[in-house]
Amino acid sequence: MQITEFTVIPLAFRDPPLLNSWGVHEPLALRCLVKIVVDDSVVGWGEGSGEASVLAALNEVRECVVGRSPFELGAIEQAIARRLRTGTRSARDIAGTFAIIEVACHDAQGKIAGVSVAELLGGRVRHSVPYSAYLFFKWAGHPDADGNVEADAWGAALDPQGIVSQARILTQQYGFQSIKLKAGVFPPAVEIEAIRELAKAFPGYPLRIDPNGGWTVETSLSVARELAGELEYLEDPTLGLDNLAIVAKRGGLPIATNMAVTSFDTIRPALEAGAVQIVLADHHYWGGLRRSRELAKLCDSFGLGLSMHSNSHLGISLAAMTHLAAATPNLDYACDTHYPWNCADDVVVPGSFEFEDGALAVPTSPGLGVDVDEGKVAELHDLYLSSGRTTRDDTAYMRRVDAHYDPALPRF
Repeated sequence: MQITEFTVIPLAFRDPPLLNSWGVHEPLALRCLVKIVVDDSVVGWGEGSGEASVLAALNEVRECVVGRSPFELGAIEQAIARRLRTGTRSARDIAGTFAIIEVACHDAQGKIAGVSVAELLGGRVRHSVPYSAYLFFKWAGHPDADGNVEADAWGAALDPQGIVSQARILTQQYGFQSIKLKAGVFPPAVEIEAIRELAKAFPGYPLRIDPNGGWTVETSLSVARELAGELEYLEDPTLGLDNLAIVAKRGGLPIATNMAVTSFDTIRPALEAGAVQIVLADHHYWGGLRRSRELAKLCDSFGLGLSMHSNSHLGISLAAMTHLAAATPNLDYACDTHYPWNCADDVVVPGSFEFEDGALAVPTSPGLGVDVDEGKVAELHDLYLSSGRTTRDDTAYMRRVDAHYDPALPRF
């Protein structure tokens, strides 16, 4: 049983103008797929970042994969690490490269064995996985070359009322039972008011806010005091373990992170500092699904809460997240997902996913349990080629509108 084909397919797909602490999402998001074929018949799919550096690493490790069994994950991981360590790539880069391939191998494994990925990871402890509405301040639409804007289907959200309107759309369409706001965009008073308005509009819903390190310690403590009765947790309010530790000890709210704890060697210093209470895992960062299960066990052992981080993604990543979450007993909070923002361009055949009350039923078919539309894959690959894009740069895009935009953190 051998992997006979290994193909890396970069994609570009539409992304709304979502604001964050370092700028605004460009009109096209970049992603890549890895397609493996086992014994010229069984196909496995993985998904990850479409950055040029990721594509280069994936293409460099082709010979580490082809000719091996998809069940030889340890040997494949070791070969990839040895190959990429000879260059300048970080441990996180190596883990991220392997993660995409590992998901494709799990997909193929499940199809060969006739079981789902969740069963390969130890079996389901839940049959559906809760996700959170992910809110963004956003422009009405992307400006054209002349600066004119035609509103997209979502419309603008540039004040608390716009955020509440956006939340109503997401909760009505997907049934989400918890809400997250991407912050660090406007002065904290505006974002505090947005959370308060959400609390009024959605009483009893767990709320969370994430400025991506955009606040000083003083601002973080002020926001924590102002929203002590409204927030489930405070995510990455400021940068640095020492600063997070101050906010954790004096702010009165649990601190969640996907920025300060991103690899196994960052867990101990975070624990010693008392800086983090909740880890937002991401199999794309942590080296795949098996490593993420190891992370979950460590979180359980050390009393850390656990949820999942998200970036702009398509349905293959969502399927992998859902299987992982289904097989993780100590998933304490609803997971993040950008999927509603990007699902119109999904490569997964429509109908593969159905949100009910904000949760996704775990696919039960072998492997990831989703069918890939290879015609759509080809369409998005052509879009990638014609776009000329190779990297994401939210700051550069923002500076086309505001030439003096400064993304230096902290912003407030």
